[in-house]
Amino acid sequence: MTKFFMSLVIFFFAHTIGYSQSNQLEAKADTLMDQRKFEQAIDLYSAVIKASGLKEKSDFRTVYKRAIAYYYSENFDLSLKDLDVFIDQYPQMSQAYILRSFIYGQTGELEKQVESIDRAIELQPENFELVKWRGSIQVQRGEYAKAKTDLLQIRGLMDDAELETNLAVAYYSLEQADSAFQCINKSIELEAAYEPAYLYAGSFCLELEQYQRGIEYLDLALLLNSENASAWLYKGMALIQLKRTDEGCRLLTKAFNAGEDDAGDYLKEYCYEVYK
Repeated sequence: MTKFFMSLVIFFFAHTIGYSQSNQLEAKADTLMDQRKFEQAIDLYSAVIKASGLKEKSDFRTVYKRAIAYYYSENFDLSLKDLDVFIDQYPQMSQAYILRSFIYGQTGELEKQVESIDRAIELQPENFELVKWRGSIQVQRGEYAKAKTDLLQIRGLMDDAELETNLAVAYYSLEQADSAFQCINKSIELEAAYEPAYLYAGSFCLELEQYQRGIEYLDLALLLNSENASAWLYKGMALIQLKRTDEGCRLLTKAFNAGEDDAGDYLKEYCYEVYK
């Protein structure tokens, strides 16, 4: 789920929570947020909160806005603290849980991220993007059966290349390679320019020792982006296995120089001349 999507759901909520904006200081802070001047906005929101004393329930909307500002300024601990305060007053506002889940994603706390998405889904069961997002996180966590369940649940409701690719990873990791490749090919059919589909297909083929087939997928990835270091890495590995050592070493060297450290082991084993 992209930061663009997050900005839509969060700012829509912040500006439409249902209360009039009569406070000029808060309005100025909102303008600063629109200008991405988050630190200045935080100062003004804090002044508004201090002045209000949070005596009325409606005052807590400013706490939520400050949580957003803290998020964008990457002050995640303070953003979480504000969200705790806000959710205590508005436990049914799903957008607050969405923001919380983004924070946990940034801090690498995937279990807590899923818990927050679970709560958001309870409040917005019709929001299939949230189910898709949870499925993608389950893939990251290695919870492939759960990811498969989530992604299959919504597969018939949206045509989405990312969904198909994540489902492919889940299938492959559950040792269902045929289904995985069906999803990969569906992803490419839906969005021919979606690079991850080709990369995952190439990596699957390497593990299955289907090297020439993998190169075909990786060549397509390189047609989309000739500087794709991951594609250089995987193709170089496949070429080495096909005894096309010179070609493979050239690509592995490019991948290594571009930051793909995994190329190093192959270079040491097959490309000694690189170090001479």
